[in-house]
Order: sequence, then structure tokens, then C-alpha cells
Amino acid sequence: MIRVVLADDQTLVRAGFRSILEGEDDIAVVAEAGDGAQAVAATAAERPDVVLMDIRMPVLDGLEATRRIAADDRLRDVRVVILTTFDLDEYVYGALKAGASGFLVKDTEPMELIHGVRVVARGDALLAPSVTRRLIGEFADRLREPPAAPRLNGLTAREREVLAGVAAGLSNEELAARLVVSPATAKTHVSRVLTKLGARDRAQLVVIAYETGVVKPGWL
Repeated sequence: MIRVVLADDQTLVRAGFRSILEGEDDIAVVAEAGDGAQAVAATAAERPDVVLMDIRMPVLDGLEATRRIAADDRLRDVRVVILTTFDLDEYVYGALKAGASGFLVKDTEPMELIHGVRVVARGDALLAPSVTRRLIGEFADRLREPPAAPRLNGLTAREREVLAGVAAGLSNEELAARLVVSPATAKTHVSRVLTKLGARDRAQLVVIAYETGVVKPGWL
């Protein structure tokens, strides 16, 4: 059973999402929150698999709530999906940097919402490559120059290639084909890159790849 916390300051939005999700046999909404502080508290109490987090909420916004959840080692297995009205939203970019595993626009189709929850719950990042790369490219490109990235010095040439592949939205199977290795080996490479860069999941690897200049907007 996939356990979900809904965090949105609009009661009708939460009710709509609850109705959609609880129509599935493998998903249960275990708590709701009307602001970011409640979201953090509910997440700590329930230890859900997935938190659907609105960005603009009172008391504590979704960005800071996401940051607090991602920073809590006890919640390392919780995955946050950002809910946003606009796909090109600088706050979503900040949330991905803070540790969110992906995002959905609020007018997404019900089946896309259900699919997104399942994807994130099984440990994958919710990255729609065209939209996510466009989002990250939009805001990463505003940096005047890539920040110093000494942490990339620990990556091998193959691991940098893996990082670029992840930024392109490649699955382990697609990475394996590009690198001419087995899917298991590709998965091992991704795990090593995650560990070396201290990233929670693939979503953060995409952000890191753009911000450090491993890839640039328009390359992929």
C-alpha cells in the first residue's frame, strides 16, 4: 500500500486529490495538511511514502517544508512531489534543489496523478524530461557562470557520462544501451553518482548537472 500525505491550503483541491487516489486499491491517503508546518508534522508522524506538496501555503511554504523533510534523516525514504499551477515556476526549481523528487501541475489528468504517485513511491524521480529539463534549464541558465563544483572532481569520466545521461531523462535500461553495459551495471553507476554527490534521487542529479555545467540548456 502506497501511503500519501496531501498538503494544500485549498480544501477542495485536497478533496479532489483524495477522491482520485483513494479510488485505487494500492494507494491510501493517511493525512492532510493545510499549511507547510502541518505538512512537516504530518510527514514526521505518518512516515508516508509520498507527500503531495503545494508550494504556496500559509505559515510555512512548500519550499521550506520540502527542505525540512529532505533534511530529516528519519524521513530519508519519504518522497515529495510538488504541486504547482505553472510548469515553469522558479519555486519548483528551488524545491527540486531542496530535495523534491519531481512535480505535477495541478490540472494534471487523474491517471497522470496516479501514475506519478506510483513512480515516486517505487523510488524513481518524477521527471517528465521535456518539461523538467525546460524548467531547470530556464533557471539554471540565469546563473552568470556555473558555480565552483569541486564535488564533481570525485566523479570518474564514466560517472560524468552517467550524470549527463540522467539529466537527459534516461532510464537505467537506456543508460545501459548508451554505455554498452548491463542494466544492473548502469544502476550501480547511478547509485555511486548519487552517493558521491550526496543527492537524494535523480531529480537532484538533473539540477546538479545543469548547475555545474555538465550539461547546458539546449544540449539535450
